[in-house]
Amino acid sequence: MRRRVWRNFDFLLLITTISIMAIGIALIYSATISTEAHDPLLERSFFRQILSASSGLLLLLIAAALNYQFLGSIHWLIYIAALGILGIVLMIGQVGFGAQSWLTWRRAVQPSELVKVLLIVFLAKYLAEHEERIQEPQWLLFSALLMLPPIFLIYRQPDLGTAIVLVAIWIGMVFTAGVRFLYLGLLGLGTAAIAPVIWFSLKDYMKQRILVFLNPASDVSGISYNAQQALISIGSGGWLGKGFLHGTQSQLYFLRVRHTDYVFSVLCEEFGFIGALTLLALLVILLWRILRAASMAQDTFGRLIACGVATMIFFQSFVNIAVNVGLLPVTGLTLPLVSYGGSSLWATLLGIGLVESVAMRHKKLEFGD
Repeated sequence: MRRRVWRNFDFLLLITTISIMAIGIALIYSATISTEAHDPLLERSFFRQILSASSGLLLLLIAAALNYQFLGSIHWLIYIAALGILGIVLMIGQVGFGAQSWLTWRRAVQPSELVKVLLIVFLAKYLAEHEERIQEPQWLLFSALLMLPPIFLIYRQPDLGTAIVLVAIWIGMVFTAGVRFLYLGLLGLGTAAIAPVIWFSLKDYMKQRILVFLNPASDVSGISYNAQQALISIGSGGWLGKGFLHGTQSQLYFLRVRHTDYVFSVLCEEFGFIGALTLLALLVILLWRILRAASMAQDTFGRLIACGVATMIFFQSFVNIAVNVGLLPVTGLTLPLVSYGGSSLWATLLGIGLVESVAMRHKKLEFGD
């Protein structure tokens, strides 16, 4: 019976996922090989990413083997666990890269990455349970109120980028659930009305990033340095790039945080427009297979899980690439499956594993699963 379930495993989704990770590992190697001996933060990052990818694939298979419907029966426990994790981070979390977002146990992990997937599961079940009444505005408002505590706790770290990802996930999932566009528009107008309050609550460096993006001439402290170097990297790559390990901006350390936020710029410089197009094509295939699983899901819960994971990957990819090409201010969001970071990689692979679980159980089996 379990063997019959695994017959529906989406191998194309797995192969695409591995292909994107392989590109990321190669880019991380290129971005760190010339300076890791002089920078402790980059030490052994290539090997760590390989270990994270390997353990993450195991996590994907475990999530796929788990019947996702079981998670629906404990969705409130999942929500409480997500809030508990963020509460622990707020109390005893370690500061890294300017935010108290990390817990250290043998190695540093960023719990907010896991929380994104936990909240996708919780929100999917909540919306599925109220599917018939989701057109009533109070249910939309209540779902938004449920998302506010984790968003606030992540924002307090401060991690504005991840908080915005949670907002995007909520919008994508409630829209998929059938909420009227009018209600979302009214909620957007309400948010715009309190925009001044949000602005004054931002940290100074967040305001500076936005102001410099809107008016580059106002940058007197070099905040836009990385953004400028990223554009130089992308522009210098041309059609075919300078070749693997031959990107001058990355190899000579002009482009910083190149293995995380700006890994897409490394790709463009070394592999050119063709390399960037290849990665984008793989991301499109990845999203297609995830949305295919959503369309085949046997219930609303499974469909919303897949749509939530698709929203998470699409939004982070769009924002990261837009930052690299200068279309958005710096957010700190990494490129899923490509950028360096074990926590982000594990969370994305866990989400894809849940999508596989949905795809594998897209129709009821005669003798159960």
